[in-house]
Amino acid sequence: MPHSQSRTSPGRRAFAALALASLVLVSLPAPARAQDVMTKESVASLKASFIADLDNLHTKFLGLAQAFPQDKYAWRPMDGVRSVSEVLMLAAMEGYSFIPTSFGAKAADLGSREEAAKLRTLSDKAQVIDHLNKGFAHAKKELEALDPATLTGTRKVMGQDRSAADVVLFIGGDLHEHLGQMIAYARTNHIVPPWSK
Repeated sequence: MPHSQSRTSPGRRAFAALALASLVLVSLPAPARAQDVMTKESVASLKASFIADLDNLHTKFLGLAQAFPQDKYAWRPMDGVRSVSEVLMLAAMEGYSFIPTSFGAKAADLGSREEAAKLRTLSDKAQVIDHLNKGFAHAKKELEALDPATLTGTRKVMGQDRSAADVVLFIGGDLHEHLGQMIAYARTNHIVPPWSK
């Protein structure tokens, strides 16, 4: 029985699929070559932008930390979710350790693991604000001291090889997520973020 003109034979469909697959493969980016690695200059620019974003994040976390009254520092939206003070201390701890070490810089000396773990549980407003300031200051100091030439390749962060741009997106995304969490906490408690007044 002859095929109608609107139908194609199985052989033609297979050929069309093969041609499409070949076209897709040809259009995929080639593996990274030496010239595709970020230059020292581009990493320096990326580093400066990230430090500026950290300054902005610090200002907003600090504004929210100051806006919350002490009696709301233990507030959490439900069991099993971080409290106000725990989110703020998480941001501080990332400044002390996760941010700088992700770029190959040094973590702050917070004493033993047990002492560092105790910091995460602080709920006194003045102490939390102090650590928030110190954590972001430490991250900024360490990042500013890094030679951009050391950031042109990849490094292991959370078990994956990541470029400096990947690390910036990963850490920035995480911190902005926690800032959003704090904004939601503030709005739920009828606290207006200071920058939106």
